[in-house]
Amino acid sequence: MNTFGNASGYLPRDQFDRLLDALRAAGYRCVGPVVQDGAIQYRDLDSTAALPAGWQDTQMPGSYRLQRSDTPRQFAWANGPQALKPFLFSPRETLWQVARNADGRLDFKPAEAAKSQPPLAVIGVRACDVAALRLQDAHFLDSTFRDPQYAARRGGLFLIAVNCTHPAATCFCVSTGDGPAVPDNATGCDLILDELDDGFAVNSASENGKAIAAKLELRPVTTAHTSTISEQHTRARTQQRALPSQDLRPLFAGRLDHPRWVDIATRCLSCGNCTSVCPTCFCYSDHEAPAIDGSDSTHYREWDSCFTQGHSYIHGITVRADTRLRYRQWLTHKLAAWHDQYGRSGCVGCGRCISWCPVGIDITAEVAALAADTP
Repeated sequence: MNTFGNASGYLPRDQFDRLLDALRAAGYRCVGPVVQDGAIQYRDLDSTAALPAGWQDTQMPGSYRLQRSDTPRQFAWANGPQALKPFLFSPRETLWQVARNADGRLDFKPAEAAKSQPPLAVIGVRACDVAALRLQDAHFLDSTFRDPQYAARRGGLFLIAVNCTHPAATCFCVSTGDGPAVPDNATGCDLILDELDDGFAVNSASENGKAIAAKLELRPVTTAHTSTISEQHTRARTQQRALPSQDLRPLFAGRLDHPRWVDIATRCLSCGNCTSVCPTCFCYSDHEAPAIDGSDSTHYREWDSCFTQGHSYIHGITVRADTRLRYRQWLTHKLAAWHDQYGRSGCVGCGRCISWCPVGIDITAEVAALAADTP
């Protein structure tokens, strides 16, 4: 939880555009949440007036709805279908190309890392997505293999988090230890905001954040501000859903043949929605796109899912041939095996997989059923 005594200051709502001005002056492209196609999505921001003021969300298993309210707040919602993942791990991108030169020989050309793109500032990031970013970093910036595309985008990223005050019914970040407030010492974040009716308390979480905050002409944070913010943090920690433990390896070790997996498979469509909206999933597949005349070929990668047949296809055999095995792979890997790989669960409690599952499968309910029954 934030220690408000370290706050850089208070930014009135009618001066919020100063933040965008300071970021653009520093060379950043600015994106933030806007209402589009019935959901809150990240889009380019010209003004903070485009932020979803007066909008709130209602999320339930298999359901996401926005509705108007009389609040002046611009972040009175939990999350939308997007996280940070699409900005860093592109849904589809070229890895290399080969082309015939004048002598008829093939020249190999690796894709340029995304260094030509302007640095990116993202406003409105939630605590769960800051935690998810650290997991993505652990995978793509591993010391043995540093993904050049991801690293180039990550190096230019500036994050402005806004602590969550209105968790959805599908949220369970408290039980995973990832929210609803971003810790002051959270790595990967630059500014942390707490929203009040008339403005924002601003905490600097990095040297880059301090440099931007210094340009905002912030006012002092009052005792009334800190009292209200503390109350907001306490209320946001009251959530309807939870996982029974942050380390579920012991549970799944004895439940691999549990009949609940069959029950889940009768409902699951293997559509992969849960992996697409998950802020930590990183599976991808490689593809070749040759020119019809054989003059060149482009090798690209795109997001994949452990729910597809191709994900476990090996030399004529699909290892996980049915939905039961695919769902079990996803859940046990995410909640158990990640502890061995990354030192923690792969779930940050954002609840997106619950809201955006077309049949409303609830990951917390399934884990509870597996924990309650004896195989």
